[in-house]
Amino acid sequence: MTSFLRSDRSKPVAIWLLVVAAFVLAMVVVGGATRLTGSGLSITEWKPVTGAIPPMSEAAWHAEFAKYREIPQYQQVNRGMSLSEFQSIYWWEWGHRFLGRLTGLVFFAPFVWFAVRREIPRRLTWRLVGIFVLGAAQGAVGWWMVASGLSERVSVAPERLMVHLGLAFALLAALIWTALDAWAGGARQTLPSPWGRRAAWLLALIYFQILLGALVAGNDAGLVYNDFPLMGGRLVPEDYAATTLWGTLAHSQGAVQLHHRLAAYLLTGVAVAVGLAAWRSNYLHRESKLLAVAVAAAVVLQAALGVATLVLRAPVGLSIAHQLIAALILALATAFAWRVRRI
Repeated sequence: MTSFLRSDRSKPVAIWLLVVAAFVLAMVVVGGATRLTGSGLSITEWKPVTGAIPPMSEAAWHAEFAKYREIPQYQQVNRGMSLSEFQSIYWWEWGHRFLGRLTGLVFFAPFVWFAVRREIPRRLTWRLVGIFVLGAAQGAVGWWMVASGLSERVSVAPERLMVHLGLAFALLAALIWTALDAWAGGARQTLPSPWGRRAAWLLALIYFQILLGALVAGNDAGLVYNDFPLMGGRLVPEDYAATTLWGTLAHSQGAVQLHHRLAAYLLTGVAVAVGLAAWRSNYLHRESKLLAVAVAAAVVLQAALGVATLVLRAPVGLSIAHQLIAALILALATAFAWRVRRI
């Protein structure tokens, strides 16, 4: 019996996964700051191993700077930048990549330790392998994103930024869900109610809104149409439509901002409705009710912060806070969706 319980749950494994989730959250914040400071293209090569060592001499710094001067961002945006100015953006990108490597180590080393000691619940082993593969793929996706800005663009492609950020948030949710499973053990029963579907739809809507926000960020769409609630005095911005459907959905500043606004209205209404219904429900535990109300409150706060960020033309501090709260909302919604499935 003791052996079964040991294989069914592990609080040390749960704590480890929550620590990894905190590292992923830090990656999201640092990645946002890297983008907002225009630093993401400062390192023009992908060296997964040797790239962990920054330039260590004056000659090495000049060599890195020479590579940066060859790309369109320098030639069209930052021409005349000094070496010291280049170093300031280089350190942001290097820090982001180094934190990614450190996050991988924080996951992999304890995983091997727990696996050798057979402390990982058997039902979670392959899920953790999948999380590791997804995390490793994130590095390749990050370079795929950066590569889009090295030849013909002065910034990364918005759709590639969306994929990169979307994977990071998917990892965050998977880590939190798995940590909760490791902490509590396998569910003996599930609630016979519609709350599982409701929580799943709310979580999906939050994730969809995050992807739309990534398109806004990738297109610098927060720097245009800074009036509210209208857009340039209109319900639909004048330059909404591009020449193609994909151009409209992924590359039109007016369109991506409008879509993000409309989804925000929908999400706020749904989150508040779910929070109120959960609080009044006779089926849910107190923990589930509190989580639902927390999600609703965080979404309302995020909506207000989003408006402030927009009308102030996306200052760095508010933009980072907006992205951080999005991650916290996803974490709360993940915990809510996990909790309503258990008695």
